[in-house]
Amino acid sequence: MYKLLALNIDGTILKNNGRLPRETKEAVDYVKRKGVYVTLMTSRNLLSARKVAKALRLDGMLIAFQGAMIARTLDDKLFDAVIPEERTFNIVQILENFNCNIRLMHERYSLGNRKKVKKNLVVQTVLSSSDPFFYPTQFVDSLGDVLIDEPIAVPKIDVYFATDEQRDAAAALLTKSIPSIDMIMQPNGKMEIVSQGVSKLAGLRRLAQHIGVSLKETVVIGDGLDDLPAIEAAGLGVAMGNAPLEVKRAADWVTRSNEQLGVAYMVKEHFRKQQRIEFLQKLKTKQ
Repeated sequence: MYKLLALNIDGTILKNNGRLPRETKEAVDYVKRKGVYVTLMTSRNLLSARKVAKALRLDGMLIAFQGAMIARTLDDKLFDAVIPEERTFNIVQILENFNCNIRLMHERYSLGNRKKVKKNLVVQTVLSSSDPFFYPTQFVDSLGDVLIDEPIAVPKIDVYFATDEQRDAAAALLTKSIPSIDMIMQPNGKMEIVSQGVSKLAGLRRLAQHIGVSLKETVVIGDGLDDLPAIEAAGLGVAMGNAPLEVKRAADWVTRSNEQLGVAYMVKEHFRKQQRIEFLQKLKTKQ
């Protein structure tokens, strides 16, 4: 019996055009009626994740910023791990020696440098994953200069390089120079920097413990390499049809792609066999 369902957002519940299908909303409603706690587990900021959660009629805790924040709202947090001000400044000082775009992901806004990378990757990402009304983005010429006067601590730093080789060179220097951070490598030259020990899996563990559920009672559905550890640890780990081969190999179940309504298909296919949790608990009590 599964009591917690954790869903990745981009490439999982959303289609490639950023839309949330009606069938996915219906599937989430279906599983909630069975008494299952549904959460989102994403690299997005909390405000952006909250907007998706509202469309799904979810009002529980969400795992945002790659697990650096677990919260219902910015005023109702279960967990919060930020990169301290001085460490953020030191990271920026190193990264500004490379040809990359840096985005400091504060809980309420993002601050980025204006340096360009190939194919306007950053512009596309900003437009697809944030809403300027909910999560404003400001660009400056030098982040280092701004941080001298206005230091900030952030849950996550996103960095975009022209190539994976440039990204890996920067990561090697950061590993040598900056303590207590972890780096999550993404496709197309992207790197995400978080506090040491932060991950989607760590966030899932914290949330599961908070609601009194074991990892073996969880279902995780995702499509990215950053979802892989949580998929492996879950009682039922599900890879999307559009996931990389490594993720599919680690999963217990491979569903259809996000374009083929993979989440809706998996949820209805599996959870139709599971009775409502309240009913099963009453049955157990009577026995």
